[in-house]
Amino acid sequence: MGRPVLNEAGPDAGVPWHHGEPLREQRRLASGEATVDLSHRPVFTISGPDRLTWLHAITSQAFEGLAPGVWTTAFVLDPNGRIEHVLGGVDDGETFWATTEPGHAEALLAWLRRMVFASRVELADVSATHAMVIAGGPRICARDELDAVLGAERAGTWASEALRIAAGEPRVFLDTDERTIPNEVAMPDGLALGSGVHLQKGCYRGQETVARVHTLGRPPRRLTLLHFDGSDERLPEVGADVLLDGKAVGRMGSSAIHHELGPIGLALLKRNTPLDATLVVDGLVAAQEALVDPEVGLHVRPHLRPAP
Repeated sequence: MGRPVLNEAGPDAGVPWHHGEPLREQRRLASGEATVDLSHRPVFTISGPDRLTWLHAITSQAFEGLAPGVWTTAFVLDPNGRIEHVLGGVDDGETFWATTEPGHAEALLAWLRRMVFASRVELADVSATHAMVIAGGPRICARDELDAVLGAERAGTWASEALRIAAGEPRVFLDTDERTIPNEVAMPDGLALGSGVHLQKGCYRGQETVARVHTLGRPPRRLTLLHFDGSDERLPEVGADVLLDGKAVGRMGSSAIHHELGPIGLALLKRNTPLDATLVVDGLVAAQEALVDPEVGLHVRPHLRPAP
């Protein structure tokens, strides 16, 4: 392991970007043989006997019956179904240990505290004593155990972000904007709408939009994996316009250089953007790989009424 090169800017500023061999680090992380320091992310706890039923009632995810040790992700949606907050975490049988994106914990915790009412739950920011890592999956550990948990074989966020992007997993606030609804960034998968939404649970704020688009409509935009032609060593900026014939058809999200795929990124595109269209972002030419089917919803509609 070489001397770490730190992220100097962006939401991951302060933690290692790579340790000298970013492509090798990706391969090691993909095989489960490396860890990633994500100790810059805020960590908080939700304790009390009502914690899981309370989270079930106020978020987009199903928490009732959540088994200890199972990592899960949930959204807080606004009344129009747009993603407002995100949290991920794991329950240990007594406490739900959670994290969110850097810079967004204060607003999320303030909203959660307003929703407590008579529920028997307690929230606490434990970022000073606990940290998040990737070690065989996402994990929260005590900060005084951080070095031991990370071990000798470490990868940087270059590796973890490249693998995340290649897997088509959006990162809220990077790959989404203030208009994003869950249907635009995830395909239905059984009872869950990708990561963060359960389609068969009780009412929560924003559920009407998610259900209506899933069963009766199609999302206005779709998450897409872009493959850049590699003719330029730079990557596009988050938020840059994605152009088709000089006209904006989408918003660029995060990007990275993958050890096998080369330069890749995630973008939100207008649903009707032709799948075979060549796009341009910041002067970089890109081809598409669909992650959300532009016709998603059409597979549901034929089953809503009996055949004549």
